[in-house]
Amino acid sequence: MLQQTQVATVIPYFNRWLEEFPNPRSLAQADEDEVHKAWEGLGYYRRARFLQAAAGSVAADGWPGDLEGLAQLPGLGPYTAAAMGAIAFQWPTPALDGNAFRVLARLHLIEGDPKARAVELRTWLAPALEHLGPSRLTQAIMELGATICTPAPTCRACPLSDRCQAHLAGRARDLPPVAKRTKPKACALWLVALEAEGQFLLRAPAARGLLAGLWRWPALASGDHPPQPRTLDSQPIFAWPGWTQVYTHRREAVSPLHIQLKGRFASAEGLAWISRKDLAGLPLGKRDQRLRDLLDQPGMVPLEAPDARALIKACAAPSA
Repeated sequence: MLQQTQVATVIPYFNRWLEEFPNPRSLAQADEDEVHKAWEGLGYYRRARFLQAAAGSVAADGWPGDLEGLAQLPGLGPYTAAAMGAIAFQWPTPALDGNAFRVLARLHLIEGDPKARAVELRTWLAPALEHLGPSRLTQAIMELGATICTPAPTCRACPLSDRCQAHLAGRARDLPPVAKRTKPKACALWLVALEAEGQFLLRAPAARGLLAGLWRWPALASGDHPPQPRTLDSQPIFAWPGWTQVYTHRREAVSPLHIQLKGRFASAEGLAWISRKDLAGLPLGKRDQRLRDLLDQPGMVPLEAPDARALIKACAAPSA
């Protein structure tokens, strides 16, 4: 849960998760929708699927006895496996994440990307873990990087300032160099709630991709369905103010719509009609949760909107 998510956000999810899945076997045997619902709101839902798969392995074979075995569990890369080894099992396995790399880069005045020297830094750190306590020192480095040795460090409060080479050289703010990030791709879309006979049309969870494991509203590129002035014979469309949904590599300008039909049509492959009652229990991503919540609020008839018939036809098309 702590992968790419802050501690303060994780704590309530962690507590609820343990209440629902108190041991590996209960998680391994849980329904996938149930798992995604418990994870709802944390994002990066692939982590939930990895966690359930790892729980299945542990339930069947027990916990691995070394770092190599931990790293083979689904979803555990080198850092997470090393952190678990040090914190949970007291193994001297150095766990180097962004915070730890920043602390060590400043401590040793490392030029360039400290990750290029990961093997050397792990070798240097392992004896200290063994001597001072793997769990204690690992968490100390994490805490130091998260609270004091931040990108804008508070060197006066740092217990290592008298031996930090970057601080002594007056270069703590310069190291490590800031990595360039890829600019997120921007797109605009209509997010559409089609309702008929008290049921809504949704796309069933995909096996892969950014929103794998989650139910989704039909989403259509705005460029393919440009708005046009409303006419008297237009089918009613209701709308709410839009928002920007930000993902790691994408920014979506979301415009939510609600179209009420007189009757249902047969759903194509990858689509399903879901009752309003069942809609509340489905695992949805944050973007789709937001439209679900808006359905409880009255929308407005926009002056301009896409052609309703074209939207309905596009929403009813089978999933790609």
